[in-house]
Amino acid sequence: MKELWDARYAGGEYVYGTSPNRFFAAELDKLKPGCLLLPGEGEGRNAVWAASKGWTVDAIDFSKEAQRKAMMLAKQMQVELNSFTVADLLEADLPPQHYDAASEVFVHLPPALRKQWHARLAQALKPGARLIIEAYHLNQLTFGTGGPQNPELLYTAQLLQADFPGFEILLLEEVEEMLSEGLLHNGPSALVRLVAQKR
Repeated sequence: MKELWDARYAGGEYVYGTSPNRFFAAELDKLKPGCLLLPGEGEGRNAVWAASKGWTVDAIDFSKEAQRKAMMLAKQMQVELNSFTVADLLEADLPPQHYDAASEVFVHLPPALRKQWHARLAQALKPGARLIIEAYHLNQLTFGTGGPQNPELLYTAQLLQADFPGFEILLLEEVEEMLSEGLLHNGPSALVRLVAQKR
């Protein structure tokens, strides 16, 4: 799997673009900058944008090519990321109750791994911290415009809500929208979104 993502990110083009995900950016703009965790960050589009807004950003991805591209983008945009760790999510070193916010943008994991990771993610957030998630909904299989083709890797609102029982749900929705994010997220898409605050 790492080899697949390294190959995907190895080219010169940013496969999901260099602009931040619109939902992520709109939600993060509502918050006072602090420490932000971005797991599965890919080529750095969200991390670099958040750093430009004053956030202290820790990113994680298991692709070394993703890290390379992210650091190139940060240099180009003249911002610094606090860290970009190459690691599997379950093996990354996460300090407990450290982050003021975290966001997953199209991070799709197998069910058992997802549940373990979301439990770790919850522990890494401070009380009162904000969680922002946008992912492909199960109905995305009918569109074919991006995302996993395995239904076990796609999400629903009910699934995300169940993964974060210690959070106040501020927004939970299943929507269909047009995406235009580089080469691989393009066209009508079925999405699920969660904004929640740790109690």
